[in-house]
Amino acid sequence: MRISNYLKPKSLDEAYTELISDGNNAVIGGGAYLKLGNRKINKAIDLYDLNLNYIKEQNNFVEIGAMTTLREIEESKALKDNFGGLISKVSSIIMGVQLRNVATIGGTIGGRYGFSDLLTALIALDTKVFLYNRGEISLEDFIVLPQIPRDIITKVIIDKKNCKTCFKDLRNTTTDFSIVNVAVCNTNNNFKIAIGARPGVAKATCKSMEIIKDLHVPEEWINNLCDSVVDEFSFGSDLRGSKEYRKEVAKVLVKRAVMEVL
Repeated sequence: MRISNYLKPKSLDEAYTELISDGNNAVIGGGAYLKLGNRKINKAIDLYDLNLNYIKEQNNFVEIGAMTTLREIEESKALKDNFGGLISKVSSIIMGVQLRNVATIGGTIGGRYGFSDLLTALIALDTKVFLYNRGEISLEDFIVLPQIPRDIITKVIIDKKNCKTCFKDLRNTTTDFSIVNVAVCNTNNNFKIAIGARPGVAKATCKSMEIIKDLHVPEEWINNLCDSVVDEFSFGSDLRGSKEYRKEVAKVLVKRAVMEVL
């Protein structure tokens, strides 16, 4: 990663104007994963001064500013008290405290990283992303856009719900990326299951949720669910594991997570 110029805008309008003025300009978020790429950036746009690091609990939803760090999310009482503590718990297991003090939720979403634990959990909770120019878009739709939009993530909103949640993952060490991860949200017996680190970016199941609704004998529908997950998702190989290994691990993690939220 090579950066020629650095800017701290005083408003979102200034930040957006600078971003779209040059295709080689970029918003850098927390900057935690800059070294993962070899892109040449003409102007790095830092949103630090725009007051986007906040967590606000409202009556029906929780709003998180794009520059909120993973450490702030981990320690937030609002996020510990809602969604079964899922977002706070998942943030707490990402790398070390030093990285969590730097990495932001906006940067995590904007990067659409295949290894992300947080994206998997956010998808299971039907998170909404707000862009400065485009406006609201679901996280599921955002991560499958053909290319990352020339826009600025300003905040995310998660609607409150009476739900049970669970996150499962397998990794070689506590500070390594997940080999595969699973998040499940059960809202009044409506299940949403997301799988990430396949090693592709996280996504949610469709057929699997219908199976859960239709079958009544636990062992029967859980076994069918695991088979459906394997059929619905594509898995790949990398230095952390083969696609065959990931498929088998996903079956086990999905079954364990679903059993915990029944």
